[in-house]
Amino acid sequence: MFNILVADDDKNTRLLISTVLKSEGYSVYTANDGIEALDILDKEHIDLAVLDVMMPNMDGYEFAKTVRQGNSDLPILMVSAKHLPQDKYTGFLAGTDDYMTKPIDEEEMLLRIRALLRRAKIASDRKIEIGDIVIDYDSLTVTGHGEIQELPQKEFMLLYKLLSFPNKIFTRIQLMDEIWGSDSDTGWETVTVHIGRLRKRFEGWEEFEIQSVRGLGYKAVKKI
Repeated sequence: MFNILVADDDKNTRLLISTVLKSEGYSVYTANDGIEALDILDKEHIDLAVLDVMMPNMDGYEFAKTVRQGNSDLPILMVSAKHLPQDKYTGFLAGTDDYMTKPIDEEEMLLRIRALLRRAKIASDRKIEIGDIVIDYDSLTVTGHGEIQELPQKEFMLLYKLLSFPNKIFTRIQLMDEIWGSDSDTGWETVTVHIGRLRKRFEGWEEFEIQSVRGLGYKAVKKI
């Protein structure tokens, strides 16, 4: 069971979010402000935090900054009535992982929470599992179909990046910057070459596919 911390100074909002989360099987802790939320973090194991921006004593921005300064990778979903782009920028700069605006769409909130928890698990386990396929970050291997393939580092990092965010489109420039580095002398065509190698290597594997998105880049699609 995942433990989720809900911090909001509005009692009705706390009750609403808590009720929705509990109905999905999550264990919920609540706080009135950022200071109380930090106190709970010190005492309990928390898997994810959902917090309002505007709170007394310590607001959501300050809470996120404090958590990140402590080198914590706690997934944070910021929920706020503030909907301007600058408000979202401020949230992401403070260290939040995701941002959604009020009034809360309950289904959207649950989808975002599931995605954040999934990414956190991938980051901590350093493995991606798709059916019987295991993609192991520490050994740079892909295990499945009765074989273990050890990939060259760049090929593996490219595959791992795409499969960590299934259905998300990455441009060639994004992939170049993240895997080869923004100061690399290698052209973006290298990404195309490595994608081709990955496709050939896993040709016929029905569990996942790397798709081209015309004019944009690439995305990985899980088939099971």
